[in-house]
Amino acid sequence: MALLERFDEGAVTHLRMNAPDRLNALSDGMLAALQSELDALKDDTGIRAVVLSGEGKAFCAGHDLKEMTAGRQAEDAGRAYFADLFSRCSRVMMSLRALPQPVIAAPHGIATAAGCQLVASCDMAVAAHGTRFGVNGVNIGLFCSTPMVALSRNIPRKQAFEMLTTGEFIETERAAELGLINHAVPADTLLDEAKSLAEKVTSKLGSAVKIGKQAFYDQLEMPLDRAYAFTGDVMVENMLWRDTEEGISAFIEKRPPEWTQ
Repeated sequence: MALLERFDEGAVTHLRMNAPDRLNALSDGMLAALQSELDALKDDTGIRAVVLSGEGKAFCAGHDLKEMTAGRQAEDAGRAYFADLFSRCSRVMMSLRALPQPVIAAPHGIATAAGCQLVASCDMAVAAHGTRFGVNGVNIGLFCSTPMVALSRNIPRKQAFEMLTTGEFIETERAAELGLINHAVPADTLLDEAKSLAEKVTSKLGSAVKIGKQAFYDQLEMPLDRAYAFTGDVMVENMLWRDTEEGISAFIEKRPPEWTQ
C-alpha cells in the first residue's frame, strides 16, 4: 500500500496521504513520498493545480512521535536524527511554496502540529466542517517552532502565539476567520469543492499563474517601494507575452481566448 497516492484528473493532480492507521503522520516515509511527488510535479507542465488530502478520519496528525522516539534512542541521543528530520520536513514545506502550480489543502478531522503546518504551507485550503487545527506540541513539552513559521505567515501574530502557547485547537469557522483556510464546506463535498477551486485555477493562463505565484511570495518579503518596483517588472514581462495579448483581445472582442499554454 502506497503511503501517498497520486491520481490526475485533467490538469489537476490529487495527492492523498494514505496512512490512516497513523492519522497520516509525517513519518520518514511520508516525507520522502511527498518530496518525491513535489519534485516530479515542478517540471510537469501538464499539471496546473494540486489538491492535497488525507485518507481516513484525519488529514494529518503531525510528526510520527513513535518514530521520533526510536530515532532519539538510536542516533547519538537524537541530535543528528532530529536535525535531519526537521530539515527534511522544512524542505517539503518550502517545496510546496516553490511549486509552480498552486496547491490546495483539503483537510478534515484534525490537522495538528506539522499537519497544521502542512495546511499553512499550501497556497489555499478548503476544509470540511468540524476540522480542528492546532499546534499542540507545547502540551507535551515541545514548542512547535517549525510549524510556527508557516502559521505565523498565515494568521495574525497574537492569534498564532496564543495557539502556540496554549496548545488549544481552533475550529473550522475560526480558522476561516483568521485566514488559515479559504472555505469551510460540508465533509461529504470536501474533495468536490477542492477540485472545483483547482479547476478554476486551471482554466487560467498557466504561465500567468506560475509567474504570479512566485511574485506573490517574493513581494511579501520586500519593503513596499521595492515590492512595487519588482511587481511592476513582473507585469511588464507578463504584458509582453503573446498569450496575454490574446487574452486582452479576446476580452475586448467578447470571445474565449485561444491560448497556446
